[in-house]
Amino acid sequence: MDRGNIGNAKLDGLIKQLKLTGNQFNIALTMFFIPYSLLEFPSNLVIHVIRPSRWLSGLMVLWGLTMMLMGFVTTYPQLLGARVCLGVAEAGFYPGIAYYLTMWYPKYMYQYRVALFTAAAGLAGAFSGLLAYAISFMDGDGGLEGWSWIFILEGVATILIGLIAVFIMADYPSTATFLTTEERQFIIEKRGRYNAQDDEHDIAQQVWAAFTDWQVWALAIVQVSITVPAYGITYFLPTIINNFGYTISISQLLTVPPYALATVNVLVFAHLSDKFKLRSPFIFAAQSIALMGYMINISNARSGVKYFGTFLCVLGSYSAFPGGTSWLANNLRGKYKRAVGIALQISVASLGGAVASNIFRTQDAPRFLLGHGLEIMFISIGLITIPITVLGYKRMNAKIDREELTVENQEGQTGNRVPGFRYTL
Repeated sequence: MDRGNIGNAKLDGLIKQLKLTGNQFNIALTMFFIPYSLLEFPSNLVIHVIRPSRWLSGLMVLWGLTMMLMGFVTTYPQLLGARVCLGVAEAGFYPGIAYYLTMWYPKYMYQYRVALFTAAAGLAGAFSGLLAYAISFMDGDGGLEGWSWIFILEGVATILIGLIAVFIMADYPSTATFLTTEERQFIIEKRGRYNAQDDEHDIAQQVWAAFTDWQVWALAIVQVSITVPAYGITYFLPTIINNFGYTISISQLLTVPPYALATVNVLVFAHLSDKFKLRSPFIFAAQSIALMGYMINISNARSGVKYFGTFLCVLGSYSAFPGGTSWLANNLRGKYKRAVGIALQISVASLGGAVASNIFRTQDAPRFLLGHGLEIMFISIGLITIPITVLGYKRMNAKIDREELTVENQEGQTGNRVPGFRYTL
């Protein structure tokens, strides 16, 4: 909510009061992603040193404070500085959560938990519109405009939640006080049985292995094809709907239903993905839905049809989001390699946010042909990359099968073979 509410603030007077012109609003969005992308990789090494409950909660308090102070900016440079600080504070949160969950859940219970996190982002989009509508009635209170109160109140809420999380968040299964000794052992054994085996190489070797592994970069491309449409629709949905001819208040409210539907669908897709132990088909399906939505919005259809298209854009982008992260997390062996690989993927994908921040330009209203066209291009790149990656994994699995069969034949083993690690497709 804190990174996306600037889209609601834009409609509620931010542009007018700060006298933003041309592409200054887009630059303000972009400034968030520069430190955000650069700091995600080192952050996932820090989480091995600082306890997750302290690190992740501390980040929340810091960006909540930044968000609150953003409500008092009065000039464009101040807005830029605040967005940079917000990017610094938020950088470690999503990759930290993505890695933290791998310490608790086996590989085919993992995506649903990531989806719960993503669904919360969908709810944030829904509540952001509702809160922006309600907060707009505070316009003038305390000498501040409505957009200032959006930042202030939502920032205070983040600070409070971060402070509470310090005391209630468990760090690791082995130290969770709410579990019995038997329950802790069960979680550790179950995760160890089904997750990718962690090899014993040292930290430097695992970090280098993450940087040189083709699958990290292939799935980073897939994730970029998801994040560009996701961030694009998050930041500009209120503006897109407003250009359909609705009032500002109605536009804020009309952002709620697409996010509400996406919240439900992301959980359905994740549940099915875990159940069938497959990632790529559900990512491909979600991206196809998003592609259809953007194709509707780039067309010359009526406003009602285009509003339906925004449902598809939000639903598809959010439903695909946890799949890309889960796919990579399932297929990286070594806890440090997994932490770094996830962070690298998310770092590259976050650059997609910088792209998305600049493709819906004021001069392109009301149809935003450039923005919708580029979203279609990125989704198409992902739809091409997904089957190529699947073919790569199939070849690697076939190689593992041949090697195991060769070992069995050499040792004269017979009977049912218990399979080891296999790459998730």
